[in-house]
Amino acid sequence: MSHNSLSIGIIGAGIMGERMLRAVLDQPPGLLRVSGIWDPAEEAMARLASALPDIPRLSDAAALIAASDCVYIASPPASHLAHARAALSAGRSVFCEKPLAVDVADARAFVAEAADRGAVNFPFASSPAVTTLSEWIAQGEIGSVQRASIEVAFKTWPRPWQADAAGWLDRPAQGGFTREVVSHFLFLSRRLVGALHGLDASAEFPETGRSERRVAARLLTGDVPLALTGGVGTTTKDDHNIWTLEGDQGAVRLCDWSIAERRLPDGSWQRAPDALPQEQARPLALKRQLEGVARLTRGEPHHLATLSEALNVQEIVEAVLASGQRSA
Repeated sequence: MSHNSLSIGIIGAGIMGERMLRAVLDQPPGLLRVSGIWDPAEEAMARLASALPDIPRLSDAAALIAASDCVYIASPPASHLAHARAALSAGRSVFCEKPLAVDVADARAFVAEAADRGAVNFPFASSPAVTTLSEWIAQGEIGSVQRASIEVAFKTWPRPWQADAAGWLDRPAQGGFTREVVSHFLFLSRRLVGALHGLDASAEFPETGRSERRVAARLLTGDVPLALTGGVGTTTKDDHNIWTLEGDQGAVRLCDWSIAERRLPDGSWQRAPDALPQEQARPLALKRQLEGVARLTRGEPHHLATLSEALNVQEIVEAVLASGQRSA
């Protein structure tokens, strides 16, 4: 396999599948090429055929795996591991959308089987804003770390741009904002501070057959206390989030996905001078993610979220959800 021949195939033609597809197409030639896309939904394939007619549309998952060096899995969460196992069995590398899965026991077995042949798409691994936070922490901006917090809020769930996926995204079996959004910030905590453990949580499922509407949790990231709150109908914004890390000399935070800020001695918050809104930051992170995918596929060291990191996040997410009463 030459460095210029790496091909990526995409399972799932929904929002994330198309986003990754377009990201690959936007990269310079020679990094990755698209071998094809497959989705079991005829309407999804028809939409892609109209929007991007030059992209090969494969007949099934097996054909896509056979045509690819790496398989990006962007189907609903419950299907992730079956596709991942099929790809690994065929000798392909796997880049899986988060969450890794919804069945924790099966995910643990998969991670033990897969070793280092896969990674999970947590874009904070490639975020310019997270790089800034890491640099501030390393420079001693906050001193000794004392506590961390995650706050997420939504006007409605799913968010407006996800409405077409509400059939699974607003169901307790696979969906909900804890899996879809909180998982990103749990990964960020794990990556920057330490492994997640010691959970005490509660979740509320007030609407029969729909995903959670409130969560609250306390846990540890490494040895640092981490507080989590999340809710639907608690903001006028479609999507609001803040991740904060406090120390004995200061604090840093990440606001609304991409804005790094540090707290000044007077208590005010100073935005990083190169901060970008999410719409501008996302392409930069996706480019770095795809560079990591190329290294993963070549068997080289990479910075992507490992399967073990993703499993730790999944274990916490599913435990938070299990703390509430769910009705299918």
